[in-house]
Amino acid sequence: MLASLKWPAVVLVFGIVAAWIVGGPAQALVVTILCILEVSLSFDNAVINATVLRRLNGYWRKIFLTVGMLIAVVGMRLVFPVAIVAVTAKLSFGAVIDLILLHPLEYAHQLELAHPSIAAFGGMFLLMIFLDFVLDEAKRVHWIAVIEEPLSQGGRLKTLSTLIALMLLLVVCSTWGQQEAELVLSSGVVGIVTYLAVRGFSQLFENLGGVSLEESGKHRNGGEVILLAGRAAFFLFLYLEVLDASFSFDGVVGAFAITSNVLTITLGLGIGAFFVRELTIWLVRHDTLSEFVYLEHGAHYAVGALAVLLAASLKYDIPQAVTGLVGVVFIVLSLVSSLNHRNRRAVV
Repeated sequence: MLASLKWPAVVLVFGIVAAWIVGGPAQALVVTILCILEVSLSFDNAVINATVLRRLNGYWRKIFLTVGMLIAVVGMRLVFPVAIVAVTAKLSFGAVIDLILLHPLEYAHQLELAHPSIAAFGGMFLLMIFLDFVLDEAKRVHWIAVIEEPLSQGGRLKTLSTLIALMLLLVVCSTWGQQEAELVLSSGVVGIVTYLAVRGFSQLFENLGGVSLEESGKHRNGGEVILLAGRAAFFLFLYLEVLDASFSFDGVVGAFAITSNVLTITLGLGIGAFFVRELTIWLVRHDTLSEFVYLEHGAHYAVGALAVLLAASLKYDIPQAVTGLVGVVFIVLSLVSSLNHRNRRAVV
């Protein structure tokens, strides 16, 4: 694994040196902290990304590391914070850029005001991922069987995940998001619709290509994974980018608690995103998800927990450390369970 992370490590060193030259040792330290923050918050992201990326062929994996990386750094960690403030504060892009360059503290305040929209959209998108996983009737491997086996039977009703998400969104609007109910409701619905649209197009082109969703995802039940290409791969790549964006929301917003310098945030989080991308590729190349059978489960439970924390953040101040720790706990528990499972099979 260390060999796979050599290039992100090189970029980190150059980033720290550049920050030191421009802003001194304090700025270099901030870049390092932001990189660590991104990696610590995104290990579950790497696992979830790997479950999708392993279904794409070599060409689209390269696109993920090149074009996808550009989208992740420039799009989500530079353009997105500008766009979200422009929309929510009803300002032009030029006015927002002026805030960034001349009034960074005011910009950070405006981004904080946009938090309800970000939390509702990202929370509902991630919740749909979790629900579709636990309600998947084709899934045969269960980590917490007492919970997952009954829920997988509910997957026979194809719209159940959407219905549950909408009901939970209404509950959130009437409780934690009561002060911004209309904004939370509209943003949450957009998150659900975005998930359904991207996943729907991906499944459509998989079926048109003669590969069903169940066939292309055989790794959940054992067997060789069918690699996708063409239009099906494009929409799966698009889904992967929206998924990655949803995971990055809390990191981008939380970074402003450390610094209000957008360029520093982009640099630190961007380097961290590079580490996460390489980790994703490593997981795919070494077929780690097949070796550790419950790792995917732990990552999805971490996603479900993150969705809940995003919803709770509408009312409560959730420290970044808590968000990162919850994900790490689920990943570690799933790894331990996977090792125990592998040892039991070896004995038999």
